[in-house]
Amino acid sequence: MSAKKRILFIANEMSPYLELTEFSEIVNKLAIKSNDSGYEVRCIMPRFGAINERRHRLHEVVRLSGINVSIDNEDFPLQIKVASLPNARLQVYFLDNEDLFKRKHIFTDDNEKWYDDNGLRAIFFCKGALETVKKFGWPPDLIHCSGWMTGLIPLYLKTVYKKEPVFSHSKIIFTLGQTTFKEKLGTDFLQKAMIHPSLKEKDLEPYKDANNLAMFRGGATYADAITLGAEKIDKKLLDEFSKVRGKKTLPYNAESDLTDYLQLYGDLANK
Repeated sequence: MSAKKRILFIANEMSPYLELTEFSEIVNKLAIKSNDSGYEVRCIMPRFGAINERRHRLHEVVRLSGINVSIDNEDFPLQIKVASLPNARLQVYFLDNEDLFKRKHIFTDDNEKWYDDNGLRAIFFCKGALETVKKFGWPPDLIHCSGWMTGLIPLYLKTVYKKEPVFSHSKIIFTLGQTTFKEKLGTDFLQKAMIHPSLKEKDLEPYKDANNLAMFRGGATYADAITLGAEKIDKKLLDEFSKVRGKKTLPYNAESDLTDYLQLYGDLANK
């Protein structure tokens, strides 16, 4: 009997832990449906301060914590916590850092002002997620990224991490979602995103606008397949990515029972 195929979901939101857009519930259902369909499933998301550790029964994974994530010559300690998804036998790993995530709000402060370091937080999450998988020693066949904060992961997998044995067979799916913010990620975002000397400026070209659309554009550019995760997606992105040659695109379907996603997973995993 062949080994189970493995799917890793990396998302900046997932029901019931954090629900910012409708796709948080779809990530939950996809993880459970994939698990029930014979895939081996794990999930990774940020441990935002708004997530109640006691209610959701998070606990630290000591053997995985202790990684330092280096960004722009600065080290950020990575703490990893885990919980079991309610009504499912699968685990969700939460990436935490005292300075970046222990806040009671998600992306804005008490006065709804955009956090200046949201760009840094996204880079930390993307690099931290990939370093966590390396520490797992758990090679995923498929990596499904959703949410703007995951936008750098397809780039990093196709460049910095492409020779890592744990990712050697990984196919990447990226979900384009609804635009949720208009702010910029900072003038130094691209510089900080250059997490390795092997990265070139041209590699980061899709991210040059350093905003929500740029993160979606970059993620979709480097992914092996794209799904449309909302009814209202920016028209520019739709025009760019709805029919990319050689790249499977799954249209948005509000009535979907998610079998179309499973079909996509199967097609990619068996390539």
